[in-house]
Amino acid sequence: MRGKIGIVVGLAAGYVLGSRAGRERYEQIKTGFLTVWNADPVQKQVGKAKGLVASAAFALPSALWDGAVKITKAATTPGRTPGQRLDSAIKTGKASSDDVARGARTSAAEVKKAADEAVAAAKAEAKKTADN
Repeated sequence: MRGKIGIVVGLAAGYVLGSRAGRERYEQIKTGFLTVWNADPVQKQVGKAKGLVASAAFALPSALWDGAVKITKAATTPGRTPGQRLDSAIKTGKASSDDVARGARTSAAEVKKAADEAVAAAKAEAKKTADN
């Protein structure tokens, strides 16, 4: 019991003594971060990244839907035997999956590029802020 009280007293003393300098340093870090984050170049890149993410989020479901429609049409084409319909649906499915994969790679590359630009802008702004 006595050891537990010592630990609590030690933690309380450490908290009280450390909180004065710790809070000031925390406020400095927070102010620096907010200055960089709210800078125009950084917010411009953040906006671009958000736009790319939104377009990528809408592009892939659209590609999936288009692929499903194409496969359905291939599988229900009149005048073909069931085997021909199946072969056509499989061929169309492979082509559609390639389209979806290509779209996903393109979207991911665009988002990565925007994120890299945002990081570069943030670093430049942080350096500019630190120099002043």
